[in-house]
This record gives sequence, structure tokens and C-alpha cells, in this order.
Amino acid sequence: MKKILFPTDFSEASHNAFVHALKWAKLVQGELVLLHSFELPIYDNQFFPENYITIYDSIELSEFEMFKDEIPKLRAIAEKEHLDKIKMSHRLKQGDLVSNIKETIKEESIDYVVMGTSGATGWESFFIGTNATSVITDAGIPVFCVPSDAPFQNINTIGFTTRFRAKDKKALELVLQLAHKAKAKVKCLYVKTSDSDVAKATIAEWKEEYKSEPIEFFVIEDDDVQAIITDFIMYKEVDLLIMLPYKRGFFEGLFKPSLTKKLTTDFEIPILSIPVE
Repeated sequence: MKKILFPTDFSEASHNAFVHALKWAKLVQGELVLLHSFELPIYDNQFFPENYITIYDSIELSEFEMFKDEIPKLRAIAEKEHLDKIKMSHRLKQGDLVSNIKETIKEESIDYVVMGTSGATGWESFFIGTNATSVITDAGIPVFCVPSDAPFQNINTIGFTTRFRAKDKKALELVLQLAHKAKAKVKCLYVKTSDSDVAKATIAEWKEEYKSEPIEFFVIEDDDVQAIITDFIMYKEVDLLIMLPYKRGFFEGLFKPSLTKKLTTDFEIPILSIPVE
């Protein structure tokens, strides 16, 4: 059974992402591991309050009490969605959110991460900043990012961006597995820029190899990759966009904050990042 990590700050935005996490768990036949992370204040050694231990204990207790109170609300959401049979476990960790996500991935042998992109604790900046870049590029597993206001909708069309590299095929196989489970079609996009080095023969080989699959290939010549992707999502009615962060610099180019913000605000669709080796 697949294990899905769902970091939550218990905000309304995270409740929306929780519905996506439940639906994703149903699709991949998985279970959820809910993670709530909190940080204790840091005091300068010269200015420690005499009762700092009491302060720390009080914060930890209040976080635990909130955690205890919020879990039944999430279970109620699961019941409302008729997904209360999905197995759920819970983790409360003190420390840095990104570090706790990475730590939990290893401890629990997590297969996917599903997270909202904004919330009461500033998760929008988390998503489009260096912290999210770190999670998505270093986690080593697919990360499913849900815009704050995106209602769940059935996945009928999956958009997949590629550079027609051999390593992309591993990701495409996963995309096709998901498409078969969701009974969806895949629209594969390659934006051919002026410095593109992909041969026509390579594209033809891919089309031939996957001709029996529910997939269409689109090759569009343009140097404005961002504009082409956003137009592609709109005109091809894409419900889920799957992208590959080839390297850390990827986010300064194809998947940089300006594009992410446009995707998550204008089109309100989830983005799944699949690592490639």
C-alpha cells in the first residue's frame, strides 16, 4: 500500500488540500500520514527568561491540544467525502517544517507528498520559495501541490511536460499508470525553443512507442515556455499538470515562482512534480 504524507497547518486552505489528499489516496490505493510541525521560539542565551522551560512546555502543550482537537475535524471531512475507510495516522513534530517533512519521508517510507500551497502560516511563500524548492527537488519522491482555492475535480486530462529525454520515460510510465487508474487521457507537451536539441526522429520514436496508450503529443515552437504552458492548460482543459524538476536550477527557469503563481491562481489546478534520475 502506498504511503502519502500530508503536512498540515490545520488552516482552511489545508482542509481543501486534505480533500485532494484523500482522493489521491483512493486513486493510488494508499494510506495517509498526517504531519503537523511547529517551532519553539529561540532566545538569545544572554536574555533567557527565568521561566523559559515553562514557556516551552506551555507551547508544546498548546500545540498538542490543537492537534488533538483538529484531528476529529479532518476525520469528519473524510466521512463527508465517503472516504473515512482510508487509513490515517498522525505525527506531531517540533522543529523546522522542511526538515520534518524530509525526516518523515525517510522514517515512514513515504511514496508521495501532498501539500497545500498557502495557509495561515504563510505556506504560499513556502511553496514558491527556496523551502519548497528544497522539498520538491530533494525529497526524491513525487510531490503533489494543491492551490489554496482549487476544489477537487475528477482527473480527466493530465498534462505532462517533457524534453523527450530517456530519463523522462520512467516518469511517463508513472503518468500512464495514474491515467489508467483515473481513466484519464494524457496530453504530453514539449516546448521547442530556439536552442532545442531534440531531434525529430526522437519525437517520432516516442509517438510510435506509445501509440497504443491514451496519450497525445504536442510540439510547440516558442521561446516563451511559461506562456505556452499556461495556454496549454487552458485550451487543453488540463486537470492535473505533471512536471519534472530536472535540477535545482529548474525552478529558476521553467518552474519559477512567477509561473507557479500564475498556474495556481489563474487556473487553480494541482501540480505533481516527479523526480527523475
